[in-house]
Amino acid sequence: MHYIFQIIYFFVVAIAWLLALPFLFLLSKFKPKYKESIPARFWLKNNKPLSPDGIWIHVCSFGEARAISSLVSEIPKELIRLTASTQTGYKEIKKYTTQTMQSRYLPFEPLLIFWINRQKMLIVMEAELWYLLFLVARKKGAKTVLINARMSDKSFPKYKRFRWLYKNIFANIDEIYAQTSADKERLEMLGAKNITVTGSVKFASIVKKTKELPKPSGLLVCAASTHDKEESIILTAFRALKAKQPTSKIVVVPRHPERFEIVDRMMSGVAQLNNLTYHKWSDKENFDSDMILFDVMGELVNIYAISDIVVLGGAFEPHGGHNAAEAAQFGCKIISGEHYFNQKEIFASIAHIMVVKNDELTEALQYPALLKPARIIKISTIDPIIKQIKNVL
Repeated sequence: MHYIFQIIYFFVVAIAWLLALPFLFLLSKFKPKYKESIPARFWLKNNKPLSPDGIWIHVCSFGEARAISSLVSEIPKELIRLTASTQTGYKEIKKYTTQTMQSRYLPFEPLLIFWINRQKMLIVMEAELWYLLFLVARKKGAKTVLINARMSDKSFPKYKRFRWLYKNIFANIDEIYAQTSADKERLEMLGAKNITVTGSVKFASIVKKTKELPKPSGLLVCAASTHDKEESIILTAFRALKAKQPTSKIVVVPRHPERFEIVDRMMSGVAQLNNLTYHKWSDKENFDSDMILFDVMGELVNIYAISDIVVLGGAFEPHGGHNAAEAAQFGCKIISGEHYFNQKEIFASIAHIMVVKNDELTEALQYPALLKPARIIKISTIDPIIKQIKNVL
């Protein structure tokens, strides 16, 4: 029965791949962020297989790539094998490796059959539940592990409808490390086994600041990891704060670099309409303006280190929120929207995050003295995962 399912699944995804190729080709030509990733993932351009007999860690995007730093540090450099699904994730994993053949884009599923070499272990972060990824890696001798596994209230009903698929996926995963007991229960309902609750890996790998930035005078607000529609809500609230505290400044850090240009136009327009000064960090690396667009990647933690208030994006629109631990380590005052369903474990482990509705943000930001500095009250452990890695070395 399993063999029949494998054949059917392979042909379904192979047909989907063939049908999508023309569209993917056009997307790679006209969307800069896909220029490298689509050819690498869907027709293996400049994407040779990882060398065999290593410890292979797969992540999706930038945040997950940063969160694996503690795990990577436990692996001998010559055994590190890394893959990512997105452009930002790929750029981040390259920082961990010294040889280009150790970092790759993960190919689309039907190509994995020919692409995967035998590895000692495959470690996959969070929700990258690709059937052929686990199946082929395991058949070729790898111990398969899913870490930081989560199943939010919002996503669980959708997963449950496809329980028959996830049961087959989990059948090829040897060990699972979940964020919470609730995640464990939901994963078990989908057919997962051998689950250990460790908390969020992101607590064990909190990114530290890499440089000292000069803290400007006055109150500094950081609008962090923002998405579409969130900047306008945050800038409206900042204008009200600016009226009360004229020396306050705001730094906006969009989540995705492809939005830098759109946010630049928005902020420039807001500045002109309200007689405020504005510049992009890529033009001037200082905090002389009232509003600054931080249009570079990998520097957010350095902004957190000097911020008084962090308005954390990803939760004012239903994206699931973002990791608050990086800001909390500096004692920043943190305000979040309500839609933090992907970060419940992290939020529950940090004291004094203020969660507001969108129309409450302006009032919350106007009275910074009423906000309390965030404080991490619970640390997770990656010791069981490290033990698994050392067992296969």
